[in-house]
Amino acid sequence: MNDGMVVRGLKRMRKLAGIEPGPSRLPPRQLQQLRQQLRECAEGIGGEVSVRMRAARLGETYLKLDADGRHQLLRLIALEFGPDPKAVDQAHAAYQAAIGTAEQWDAEAGLRAAMRSARIRILTQFNALPQGVKFLVDLREDLLRFLEQDPELAALDRELEARLTAWFDVGFLELTRITWNSPAMLLEKLIRYEAVHEIRSWADLKNRLDSDRRCYAFFHPRMPMEPLIFVEVALTNRLADSVQSLLDENAPVFDAQRADTAIFYSISNTQAGLRGISFGNFLLKRVIDDLKRDFPKLKSFATLSPLPQLASWVKNNPETLAGAGIDLGGLQSGEWTKDKLLARRLRETLQRLAARYLLEAKQRLPALGPYDPVARFHLGNGAHIERINWLADTSLKGFRQSLGLMVNYVYDPEEIENNVEAFSNDGKITASASVRRLART
Repeated sequence: MNDGMVVRGLKRMRKLAGIEPGPSRLPPRQLQQLRQQLRECAEGIGGEVSVRMRAARLGETYLKLDADGRHQLLRLIALEFGPDPKAVDQAHAAYQAAIGTAEQWDAEAGLRAAMRSARIRILTQFNALPQGVKFLVDLREDLLRFLEQDPELAALDRELEARLTAWFDVGFLELTRITWNSPAMLLEKLIRYEAVHEIRSWADLKNRLDSDRRCYAFFHPRMPMEPLIFVEVALTNRLADSVQSLLDENAPVFDAQRADTAIFYSISNTQAGLRGISFGNFLLKRVIDDLKRDFPKLKSFATLSPLPQLASWVKNNPETLAGAGIDLGGLQSGEWTKDKLLARRLRETLQRLAARYLLEAKQRLPALGPYDPVARFHLGNGAHIERINWLADTSLKGFRQSLGLMVNYVYDPEEIENNVEAFSNDGKITASASVRRLART
């Protein structure tokens, strides 16, 4: 066996990812075969090439399975390949007995070795394979989906998340600017992964990569054509108040050398299997440093952000619309904007509602932070709430989620660290005087 055979095995894995689903339940014989494959991988007998080939075969087997089969295989790993309870008990007793003696550190190492499960030995073998890291990221996406209904998978998820967190430490990531001249495969992935404002066409994408725009992404060396997260930036001379204006393909190109403001108008995480592993705060800090170097005149760094849970919050708190003269369904349709009198009457009402939502609405778990996930992200990274923008997103999605409103979060380099500490230590939300006045009204 040689490395060429390993590569061919991984190519088969990728091809098999799109096969027709198999039977809804695995027969006992197939389950036993899977169990045997897992044991062989856990034991790691043989040389490096043998280990890789076994991992490639296991990956190929996994990709052949339908959703139910994958669930059953993950249950096998989770429930049958954990630490040996007897070995852990013996190692713990030995450690307790050795505390304060010269043998304490050896006993500690023995306890640590006993706690290391065969699950990790199985999963880490994929790290050495071509496309193996991407395979594990996609496997965790499956795992997270199954975990919602099967809490017994939690131990496996915790171990895999810890391993991925180490592998995807920000120190290993590469910041890359994406341009219109980037590989077509990468540009296609931008279109597919854009999660905030849909990229409708190649012309739309080209507009977002024009000379007055920037797009940056984090990449992992083992996933060179897979952006982990990317941010789209507009270079302007003002605080943007309409995403439709920013995305207008017919708007004149702004002279980027005259820009004094950078607007982050879209941040998209791309890998569902990396949920819980945060890159966004490091991405924005790196991008700000890169922009300041290329454009010394830049003074302001801000976002134009949606309020993606505003409509959901209003639905759960219908009293917030008391006296508005229109129900939530009517607001989400956007049809009311055609009635200029009604729109004028609703403007201050909805802006006050959004201010209260941002400053007062809290999530229940895991902590009493802001209800809005975008607010949690930007406030946690040191931004402050500067302005609530009226009819800033008039798309159907904009009305359904945010009632047409958007927010400017501002990153002041001199205040970022103070804001981070105030938010993380005391839950303090920093906001402009105008936003606070709206919330009090």
